[in-house]
Amino acid sequence: MKLIKLPIVPCDWMRAEIQILLLSFILLLGFISQVEAGADAFSATSNGVKDRLADVSVRESRDLTLRDAINLALLRNPELAAFSKEMRALEGVTLQAGLLRNPELSVNVENIGNIQKLSGDINAPESIVQEVVQQVTTIRIGQLIELGGKRAARVNAALLGEELAARDYESRRIELMARVANVFTEVLAGQERLKLAAETRQLAQNVVDTVILRVQAGKVPPIEETRAKIGLSTARIEWEQAQRDLVSARKRLALMWDSDAPQFDKALGVLETSIVPPDFQVLQERVLENPLALRAMKNIEHRKALLEVEQTRRIPNLTVNAGVVNYALVGGNTAIASVMVPLPLFDRNQGNLKEAHQRVGKAEDEQTMLELRLKTELAQSYEALSAAWNEITILRDEILPGAKSAFNVMRRGYELGKFGLLELLDAQRVLFQNQLLYVRALANYQRLVNDIERLIAGPIDSIRPRQEIK
Repeated sequence: MKLIKLPIVPCDWMRAEIQILLLSFILLLGFISQVEAGADAFSATSNGVKDRLADVSVRESRDLTLRDAINLALLRNPELAAFSKEMRALEGVTLQAGLLRNPELSVNVENIGNIQKLSGDINAPESIVQEVVQQVTTIRIGQLIELGGKRAARVNAALLGEELAARDYESRRIELMARVANVFTEVLAGQERLKLAAETRQLAQNVVDTVILRVQAGKVPPIEETRAKIGLSTARIEWEQAQRDLVSARKRLALMWDSDAPQFDKALGVLETSIVPPDFQVLQERVLENPLALRAMKNIEHRKALLEVEQTRRIPNLTVNAGVVNYALVGGNTAIASVMVPLPLFDRNQGNLKEAHQRVGKAEDEQTMLELRLKTELAQSYEALSAAWNEITILRDEILPGAKSAFNVMRRGYELGKFGLLELLDAQRVLFQNQLLYVRALANYQRLVNDIERLIAGPIDSIRPRQEIK
């Protein structure tokens, strides 16, 4: 048996088509990269312009209002910025969920090089059997076709994930606004306490001046001057403490928008309020509009969408292949096609389906627990609000007018020699303590209002007071 080598026949048509295919693919990739780079540059530029415009529109003015403080915190707080980036990241998840699977290109070359083998039969020398071993090139393109609505189910679940992130962002936003309002209330209360301590210090100074005049006139012993000066020193300590508390509250407020030191001079606002506690039943209905409650409802929808995704995965996908086979020596082409379908004999996605069903039940239980927790917090805050309102009413209408009147009578009576210094100092102490209690009650009431507004996700003054409910 004798072997004869034949020259290799080049596949020019195949090489040319592969070169054209590769060149087109490279040009397409270059075009896509340029478009994406231009889009990223435009997005970065537009975001930078928006940030600069927002920064110009919201600045820390010399006199700061609550609206200014909230706007600064919403713009510059890093925690809220992190949630915003998470929302934009989930947009990419939704985009990816809706994309089609890429087709697959397969090139298979068998028997590289053409070899012709001639063999002679010794029993039949006249016959020659020719066997040809030739190069065979197969080019296939395969495409996975998802059946059962898998892509639509993934997109729906991803969109619900975006809505969940939006609810998280809104809940954090409302929580941040409530925290800013609470710290702003502390600044207002600190300013009132400092003002009150300054007035008390001035009253103590007036008492000391009066006592000095009476000591010099020989109407009272010198020991009373020492007692009066002790009261003045105590008032000065109270003033310094109020000043330190105000400085601390101002720094905490500035930190809400990531500022190292407060740039404002004064917080503008009225600590006294005329907001009467509204009807509890109306508040209990409004608490279900809290973003956390809405998120719990949306979470159930999201879990059901994920369950649907797992249900679609029970249906097998279809893979379609089509291509051509070229025989180098013979010079012929043959079209080929194939279809592949996996047989769901063992894995029918049973475990993932069970998990998804349990996740739906868990989400429903979490919704019930969350609504119960919100109603409990509302009930506690409402009871404290009612108690604070009663305290404010009693202090404003009964205690403070009596304490002021008693101090004025004592001071006038001391100047006329009808009362002693101890009675005057005691009346001064009672007046200062009740004024301080009034400021604290106002601040506590405002903090409770902020907490209830956080729970109902809206202003409390939009709800009618309880005495107007029939």
